[in-house]
Amino acid sequence: MAQIISIANQKGGVGKTTTAINLSAAMAVSEKRILLVDCDPQANATTGIGIDKTRLKQTLYHGMIGEAQAADLVVGSDIETLKVIPSRIELTGFEVEMMSHPKRETALQNLLSGITDLYDYIIIDCPPSMSLLTLNAMTAADSILIPLQCEFYALEGLGLLLQTMKRINNSFNPKLKVAGILLTMFDKRTNLSRQVAENAEKHFKGLVYKTMVPRNVRLGEAPSYGKPILLYDAASAGAQSYFSLAKEIMNGNN
Repeated sequence: MAQIISIANQKGGVGKTTTAINLSAAMAVSEKRILLVDCDPQANATTGIGIDKTRLKQTLYHGMIGEAQAADLVVGSDIETLKVIPSRIELTGFEVEMMSHPKRETALQNLLSGITDLYDYIIIDCPPSMSLLTLNAMTAADSILIPLQCEFYALEGLGLLLQTMKRINNSFNPKLKVAGILLTMFDKRTNLSRQVAENAEKHFKGLVYKTMVPRNVRLGEAPSYGKPILLYDAASAGAQSYFSLAKEIMNGNN
């Protein structure tokens, strides 16, 4: 049975998709069977992993509205043990079309339920908002990984995310927990990065991963080539940080 991890933060630009792609890839080359689910209509995880959206006949949208089975949506990647359920802009229609549906919060959970035995981990990339899609991702997940950028106001939005998580605990998914908080865009040369790291550790003791993802040019370049960082530049600091994060998660350590 797969462990399902949603990567969520309603703030944009914090490294959610970068983390979804590169954590999935690092786990996959560690001989784990991984499914990456792109639950964001922007579909950056889909293109960032090297999938041509224009050639897709069906995407996550078709599965979530009941027109396709999960197994029919899965496509391969350049890493044999890393599979993907891709997304495209039509996923925005899910919010409107399912708004009055009585089981709208559990569409993704129901879709994935038939394939969880096929994978060790399912990683869900969430959109940068507290939308119905994010609610679906949290309802389907066992845990949430929260990327937190080492910048001013970084801690401000975490309260809202944790409040939402409590409501989901009470209403839809009592087993949901925080997998950990991942500090991203860390720059050891700046006082601000160190201060954010210290504040996060102080406020969320035991939840902050030891691994920090540095600011890294190669991490930013890799998606334009449709590759995870380990296939673009495995020796880079960004690649090494995601290998380290994968080990932390697979060893069950925060």
